[in-house]
Amino acid sequence: MSPYVPILVLAAIAAAFAVFSIGAGALAGPKRYNRAKLDAYECGIEPTPQAAGGGRFPIKYYLVAMLFIVFDIESVFLIPFAVAFDRLGLFALIEMVLFIATVFVAYAYVWRRGGLEWD
Repeated sequence: MSPYVPILVLAAIAAAFAVFSIGAGALAGPKRYNRAKLDAYECGIEPTPQAAGGGRFPIKYYLVAMLFIVFDIESVFLIPFAVAFDRLGLFALIEMVLFIATVFVAYAYVWRRGGLEWD
């Protein structure tokens, strides 16, 4: 049990900080509620019972999220490579250059198709 004590102490400190932060915000925050503050926040778009265009929903938000995931995975592979770079050798360097080139081709394709524009 003794190896887990620091983890349990850290979890208790994190939980206490979360409870304290929520409590302090509730006690110290302004209490001026109005109809606009009580409405659901929909990314600046007025909420409607049916999606705009008769049921069609714009997918650009999902596309941006997917692009973020794809390019975020690149960093997941690059960070361990950077940490162990001196031990990996020339083969790993060539593999990482090929990986970055593949991601760059995907980035150029998305940029050319207008996936990064927020019209």
